[in-house]
Amino acid sequence: MIQKDKTQLLRLIFIDKKIREGMRFGNYANCSSMAFEYEVSSKSIMRDIDYLKNQCDAPIAYDPRKKGYFYTEETYQMPAINISTSDLFAIAIAQKVLQQHENTPIYTKLTNVFKRIEDSLPDKVSIHPGWIDNRISIIQHQKTTIHTQIWSTIAEALQQNRTISMRYQKPQAAAPQNRQVDPYHLVNYQGEWYLIGHCHSRKKILTFAVSRIEHAATTTKTFAPPSDFDYSNYSASRFGIFSGTGSFQIEIYFDKKHAPYIRERQWHPSQEIQPNDDGSIVLSMTTSHLFDVQQWILSWGSGAKVLKPEILRKEIREELEKSLEQYAD
Repeated sequence: MIQKDKTQLLRLIFIDKKIREGMRFGNYANCSSMAFEYEVSSKSIMRDIDYLKNQCDAPIAYDPRKKGYFYTEETYQMPAINISTSDLFAIAIAQKVLQQHENTPIYTKLTNVFKRIEDSLPDKVSIHPGWIDNRISIIQHQKTTIHTQIWSTIAEALQQNRTISMRYQKPQAAAPQNRQVDPYHLVNYQGEWYLIGHCHSRKKILTFAVSRIEHAATTTKTFAPPSDFDYSNYSASRFGIFSGTGSFQIEIYFDKKHAPYIRERQWHPSQEIQPNDDGSIVLSMTTSHLFDVQQWILSWGSGAKVLKPEILRKEIREELEKSLEQYAD
């Protein structure tokens, strides 16, 4: 069975298609067969057929000999189906969001899925979303390049629980390293795809940027994903994409000018915001590492000041001193 969209609109189109196919090939579709293929209950299909008969005046009849439905008028066509503005708006936005994944093979596949959905729609709809093309834009993160073969290897390994043998180039390493990794999870973060998996050489779960994998191949080794591994729990205490084994209680002061920007987002699941009388705030959170936190704090310039922990204050101060040295002349 193939997972289908569960909205009534596409179910009605699916039912109409199956009835016509049954009439053409002599193998009539019934509630059970359509429900099985569409992965819904037989009652849902029955309700949809009643809707077609009573609301769309569809001449649907049941043939007890062939145990399926047919149209008593072969020339019948489903009427134009009204699609709400919000539905079309959502579809159009989804297509634009999809452009963020042009650097991966899934872009072509998902684009084809959207095309099939569009082709299955009736010729006329009540709302036309063409205005969205030049009225709404999505600014994308800078994308990295991912080789099709590497992407396909990772997809196969994830599906079959097979160990990957790969050559990985760390940003500051002189040469790529050979690794064997049990892939657990694939995640997209700020335009980059990351592979989360157990590294055999490091004997721990690590995060690998897919764009830095220079070669990958599945091995004959298989593995059973740990029963206690859940990506939501694994990533709950991290800040950004990378994880750590520590636990850092962080407090950051943001001045009045920057406070509104901090308030309007959830930067971390554990965050708490303490307002001050002068309009400034203190953001508190608990993370498992400091690397991404440091980069984030530096991006706010003089509007942010680390209060805790001392090790983070020291790292920020050292980084700022090194930056100032670049402008000493």
